[in-house]
Amino acid sequence: MKLGCILAIVFLTIITVSRCQVFEGYYELPPPPNPATDPTDDGSEDDDDDVDEFSPKEVRSVTLQRLRRSVYNYGEVLASSILFYEAQQSGKLPEWNRIAWRGDSALNDKGDDGEDLTGGWYDAGDHMKFNFPMAYSATVLGWGYIEFQDAYDISNQSETLKLNLKWIYDYLMKCHPQPNVYYYQVGHPGKDHSYWGRPEDMTMDRPSYKCNDTIPCSDAAAEASAALSTCAIIFKDSDPDYSAECLRHAEELREFSTGVRGFYPDKVYYPSSLYWDEICWADLWLYQATGTTSYLTDCQSIYNDKNKQLISRAYAFDWDNKKTGVKLLLHKFTGNQKVLKKFNKYLSGWLPGEKLPYTPKGLVMRSVWGSNRYAATTAAIAILANHYGLDPDLEYFTWAKGQIDYILGDSGRSFVVGFGNNSPQQPHHRSSSCPNLEEKCTPSNSWKNTGPNHQVLTGAIVGGVDQNDYWLDDRQDYVKNEVACDYNAGFQTAIAGRSEERRVGKECRSRWSPYH
Repeated sequence: MKLGCILAIVFLTIITVSRCQVFEGYYELPPPPNPATDPTDDGSEDDDDDVDEFSPKEVRSVTLQRLRRSVYNYGEVLASSILFYEAQQSGKLPEWNRIAWRGDSALNDKGDDGEDLTGGWYDAGDHMKFNFPMAYSATVLGWGYIEFQDAYDISNQSETLKLNLKWIYDYLMKCHPQPNVYYYQVGHPGKDHSYWGRPEDMTMDRPSYKCNDTIPCSDAAAEASAALSTCAIIFKDSDPDYSAECLRHAEELREFSTGVRGFYPDKVYYPSSLYWDEICWADLWLYQATGTTSYLTDCQSIYNDKNKQLISRAYAFDWDNKKTGVKLLLHKFTGNQKVLKKFNKYLSGWLPGEKLPYTPKGLVMRSVWGSNRYAATTAAIAILANHYGLDPDLEYFTWAKGQIDYILGDSGRSFVVGFGNNSPQQPHHRSSSCPNLEEKCTPSNSWKNTGPNHQVLTGAIVGGVDQNDYWLDDRQDYVKNEVACDYNAGFQTAIAGRSEERRVGKECRSRWSPYH
């Protein structure tokens, strides 16, 4: 116990010096790993079959009624978030890329046998390509488009989003050159995180890392399968050949994920806490893409066989933990009421007066590291639950609106770069901190620059506040100011769902314009 406390204090001490270059020149450190299960879940509810039992509503109903009825241009936010992903593009930029301060980069990214691994997205404020969170981001963005296409159509963003999704789908297929080979990472974290500058100017080695018949990656391969299944669904009508190619890779990756079973090797930056959730997740997306019932029954078998691991309440729905998404889709496809109960137990636990603390201004506080990310992604799950008819009292939707609107400005400031009142000026992001391409990027005019970033990283959400609503606009504080592809994925899907603003009335369900 004493040793554990000492280690915790040491880690927190390291975090507190994030304003300076630390850890032998690293500009950021990995976050502590999240547990697979919510620490407050003691399993006591596992044998409780009262499906309709919810936590007390009196406390949270008062809190929800106090939420401000703000109006934001959600269509503009949606368009801005897509721009952020264009700023993250690696490789030879496509002609449709609209980021003037970006250029071609990492053109020599290759596999062990010379495979072309150019493309994809840089993960965050760095230039790493971590495929596990990258594929998760593509899955969640694809999910949002599949369910909320009207929001993208109304805001004239459908074709733009599909271009950006195809960019990432193409990359994931490049990383799968053979049925039993999958590249899950490009770049060396130590070398990458010791460099502050443009990706266009990088000179360090960028090794690639793969799994194969002897090195497992059930989690990473299954997540890539899920992402490519969304591709098969999205492009089924507009480009059936491309859809079929995505599906082929999705099915091969799903088979590979259980052929050589085990965690993928990353134990530092994006370590996986469980892989059965990704396998079941991949099955559900393949079932939606193909209608093949064996995928659904496989997931049901996994869910029953790995009961304690999958039914326990997740710490959060995020790049690592898909348990809540599995429950939501499994209920959608089967109507299983026990699964629905577990889903509701998770989501109701995020509401005011329940499992988690709130800041004085109303943001749910799962973790101070990326607090906006957790709030926004859970808001997306809540809005999807509403979309699937699981929110008759609009409690989930109302809560989700409050979380999203906090990020957009209800707290007194916006946490979306380039949008709203007093938006972030110094996101922890290398390329946007640098001046225009024709000017040399140096530590003094980027990392140490006390003014705003030279470039506006439009649409990115920054990490967010602590438990007291405290936040400082400082790129050297990466805990509160880093941006990431997975941060925006849940946020953008929530915005898309929020844009449609589905309301359940006595006789009909109405849609409001994202520009109301």
